[in-house]
Amino acid sequence: VQLQASGGGLVQAGGSLRLSCAASGRTFSNVIMGWFRQAPGKEREFVASIYWNSGSTLYADSVKGRFTISRDYAKNTVYLQMNNLKPEDTAVYYCAAAILPGSYVYWGQGTQVTVSS
Repeated sequence: VQLQASGGGLVQAGGSLRLSCAASGRTFSNVIMGWFRQAPGKEREFVASIYWNSGSTLYADSVKGRFTISRDYAKNTVYLQMNNLKPEDTAVYYCAAAILPGSYVYWGQGTQVTVSS
């Protein structure tokens, strides 16, 4: 499975961005797609996930109500809509895929999100 993340950029606080993660290669019908982020000097942290089949979602408390994860079957793509961005959302965002819950084995290359105050 190959994952290609895109959509990052520079935005002012309160603004919005939509990240995309296009999947190609071998695919699994029961895959779990997730977004993670890593800020400078910090560990990588979970942001959101979605079960490809059921659409069930999970969010980190820090992004609940501001971020929305979704998927497009036809495009084999997962999105992360980020609204009301805050400077503390600044990080490199990675998409990942798991076959078993919590076991992400496929990773994209990351896309930089910078939120200015």
